[in-house]
Amino acid sequence: MTEPSGARPGDLNAEGGHGAVPMSGVPTRNDPAEASRREWPLWEVFVRAKRGLSHVHVGSLHAPDAVMAVRNARDLYTRRQEGVSIWVVPADDITASSPDEKDAFFDPAGDKIYRHPTFYDVPEGVQHL
Repeated sequence: MTEPSGARPGDLNAEGGHGAVPMSGVPTRNDPAEASRREWPLWEVFVRAKRGLSHVHVGSLHAPDAVMAVRNARDLYTRRQEGVSIWVVPADDITASSPDEKDAFFDPAGDKIYRHPTFYDVPEGVQHL
């Protein structure tokens, strides 16, 4: 058996009748670095139930790309046709405030009293404002 170019003797094994099979440099499932490279990214899924409503976060899933994430989200979260629109967002692209810091984060709006509806007269007959 001749070794392929660049291969050293002992790098290949032909046992089992499968031809020359590489024996070194082959990733194994026990290699955590290789597993993390093969792992699909996490996507957050938002579904809009009816036209005019807001999208609501319904869960997360792993997918190799955005197209597969939308298809998997459709199959997983709208099985009973309860959605009219799906958004998928890479979880790494989401930045959020911390619930532990809500007082410090949202307090600056509290001292702007002009934002409260106490300075406006609501005309009679207005149902929703």
